Amino acid sequence: MARDDVASLSRQVHAGLRDLILSGSLTAGERLVELQLTRTFGVSRSPVRQALEQLEADGLVTSLGRKGFFVAGQAGEIMAQNPMPLDRVCLDQSRQWERIYAEVEQAVLAAVLRQQVRINELRLAEHFDVSRSVTRDVLARMHAVGLIDKSRSGTWIAEHVTPRRVRDLYDLRALLEPAALELAAPLLLPAAISEARSRIADLLQKESVDSASFDRIERDLHVDLLGACPNHEILRALERTHILFAPTRHLFDPVLSIPLDQIGDALHEHLEILDLLSRKETAFAARQLRDHLTGAVERWLGRFEKELPRIGSGMPPYLS
Repeated sequence: MARDDVASLSRQVHAGLRDLILSGSLTAGERLVELQLTRTFGVSRSPVRQALEQLEADGLVTSLGRKGFFVAGQAGEIMAQNPMPLDRVCLDQSRQWERIYAEVEQAVLAAVLRQQVRINELRLAEHFDVSRSVTRDVLARMHAVGLIDKSRSGTWIAEHVTPRRVRDLYDLRALLEPAALELAAPLLLPAAISEARSRIADLLQKESVDSASFDRIERDLHVDLLGACPNHEILRALERTHILFAPTRHLFDPVLSIPLDQIGDALHEHLEILDLLSRKETAFAARQLRDHLTGAVERWLGRFEKELPRIGSGMPPYLS
């Protein structure tokens, strides 16, 4: 395993154990055994050992040589006879952020259609009763998709999404995505195009469209297939537009959804582009993609025509 991979795994194990100790799930005097931790976190001994050494440097665990590591603090006695039964505590710390992400993203998206909002990290943690490391993972993900950014003062800000901003982002996509598609097309594997096409065909057979499936189809074309483009500057510029995909993950939200017939139109347009790619008619596929984006902007802007909640109404306490 590469050194960077080991370092990344050790940070995950360190963060997971640190949260368990600080939350009281692991209490003073409880023994931590390397072998058990490797099974618990599904990693090798090397990242576990590095994580324990870092926790010792943090003052959160104490090493007693061959007896292993113990949670530091005032304990009645060191429970050296048996390791802590970690299966009885929540160990999925690295994925805990996923359980609250959708709700946070949905709340922020609905709010920014009317105004700019600030996110209070402490109140976010308190609202969901999670650690600050979990909220940091949530905020990092939202930052990665372009939904939030940090102000000069260090406050997390979600910028007001105005119709003008949406049009500007779609103009950027209409300029760059067709070019990226033409550059990517010679490098695309036929199997990748076929799989993306099959997902659309399967969804069109169903009576209803779920958010996860529609989001996957959007990303198949606009992120994954375009990701084969060898011009990384184009791809980096397109990352700024990824905020436009976020509402597709919330199709049943009264504010963020779009009519089902418009979803059907989008699916058929995607299918046509993929069919052209599969026939290696790249120039036509790029032209069709540009036309698709021209229509998509109007579908997106339809959200502003709905009766949106009044400013500040119903916002969770971590937004202001």
